[in-house]
Amino acid sequence: MPTKLDDMKGLKALSYGSARERLAERFHMSEALFAKLNPGQKFERSGDEVVVAQVADRSERMKAAKLEIDKTAQTLKALDKDNSLLAFYPITAGSTEKPAPSGELKIRNVARNPIYRYNPEYGFKGVRTKESFTVGPGPNNPVGLVWIGLPGEGYGIHGTPEPGKIGKTDSHGCIRLTNWDALQLAEMVSKGTPVAFLGDEAKKKVSTKKRRRG
Repeated sequence: MPTKLDDMKGLKALSYGSARERLAERFHMSEALFAKLNPGQKFERSGDEVVVAQVADRSERMKAAKLEIDKTAQTLKALDKDNSLLAFYPITAGSTEKPAPSGELKIRNVARNPIYRYNPEYGFKGVRTKESFTVGPGPNNPVGLVWIGLPGEGYGIHGTPEPGKIGKTDSHGCIRLTNWDALQLAEMVSKGTPVAFLGDEAKKKVSTKKRRRG
């Protein structure tokens, strides 16, 4: 699968690049860990048995009454009507150049397997094309397998084709989760679910530098 937006134009789908990638995401693991659990396995033959992590059943998730996104801690909490914790996810939220929203917003829509639409006004680094274009759906789509829309141009909570980078890189103002966490979250929320934004990206940068010095 291409990694640059310009090279994704015109493709009908951004599917998994291998059985190993598909199975690793299905069982919430990196491809490296999946391979280590199965030494000598090439993941090429149907019927082979493999060792995987045991993961929770998404069908058991409850509905969230509210989400809390902490931009300093880079975490997302799903809370019920009594403010009890239902789920907790690591995220990538915004950057100092393009921060995530502030205050409280409400979810506008939830879309699974979305088509990505690039607007040249976003001004993403590395994108040469000056005209808008669309990218086909799939797990390697820039927003992964889920788009949870928020008010404001281009803001949303979504999946990612690179789960290993969650919490380690910046975003263009959106909230990124792994595809498997985004799929779970999509089952817990709906149009109108409140989303409260706390903290700020600048403090995240400072705390990271302090840890490295110490």
